[in-house]
Amino acid sequence: MAKTALIVGVSGQDGAYLSRLLLEKGYRVYGTQRRSSRLSAWRLAELGVFDDITILPLDLLETTNIQRVLEATGPDEVYNLGAQSFVALSFEQPIYTGSVDGLGALRLLEALRATGGSARFYQASSSEMFGLAPTAPQDEAVPFHPRSPYAIAKLYAHWTTVNYREAHGMHASSGILFNHESPLRGSEFVTRKITLAFARMRLGRQECVEVGNLDAGRDWGFAGDYVDGMWRMLQQDEPGDYVLATGRVKSVRDFIDEAARCIGMRLEWRGAGAAAQAFDSDTGTPRVRIDPRLRRPADVERLYGNPAKARERLGWEARMSFEELVAMMVEADLARLRDGRVVE
Repeated sequence: MAKTALIVGVSGQDGAYLSRLLLEKGYRVYGTQRRSSRLSAWRLAELGVFDDITILPLDLLETTNIQRVLEATGPDEVYNLGAQSFVALSFEQPIYTGSVDGLGALRLLEALRATGGSARFYQASSSEMFGLAPTAPQDEAVPFHPRSPYAIAKLYAHWTTVNYREAHGMHASSGILFNHESPLRGSEFVTRKITLAFARMRLGRQECVEVGNLDAGRDWGFAGDYVDGMWRMLQQDEPGDYVLATGRVKSVRDFIDEAARCIGMRLEWRGAGAAAQAFDSDTGTPRVRIDPRLRRPADVERLYGNPAKARERLGWEARMSFEELVAMMVEADLARLRDGRVVE
């Protein structure tokens, strides 16, 4: 008999890739979306899965709504991907972020416990929880030091998941995912902002892109690889917490340089810090500027993970290289621009 999965936050990048993966494995897939928000189905449509899943309204602020959805769907697996996921915005909306990202996981877990369901639960934790980590690379044993309301809320949800596993015997696992990107990223994220900007430059539709922190180092992988790790966690006999990462670190400047190479442009960097700029080495046109307003009040300079546990216990590894990832994103944005179907 086919399994049933409930994906909370199905319209995001990870929800779309996870939907496709589960459908390929023969699951019946339900996805949820806040009733008050307009359904953003472009990611699901782009992967060709929109018509194959059932969308239900669910608000992580409303416990009775969560209970009714669980009772109506009777899932074997619940994936909590629902969140206010933009770190910079969490400084402007800390209370909302805490209630959705932190207490939202508690409401889901308590509803699962209260309804007596035996569904396996996945919590989308985040590498941002490490923040000012004392060591690198970060694995499951490294202490957390969150640096944003988003990271703090995710840490609350993470420890809540651990507590429900230990206190109530629930099959509840957390994936501590490092940055994972794709052509389905929203353009408010720096990676997609960069690839869309350079695609526009290639077509003569944009001259320059502004970013905040060139030196921030991150561990960037492909979201399509990471949802496979999520699924593998819930197939284990015992629940647990797993870091999913590539084990390599690249800066925002590295990402920009790679995106420029993808359109045949070589950049010449001048200046340092807030005065740094990049110019097209052939034309002298300014292509990258620093806008200090885009910096976070408290930033994390360098994060990269050690996925040894996931490799050994789940048989999981990130397959796509950094260069392949950036090229995929630039090429997708070029194709959308040429077809007049850019989504942001």
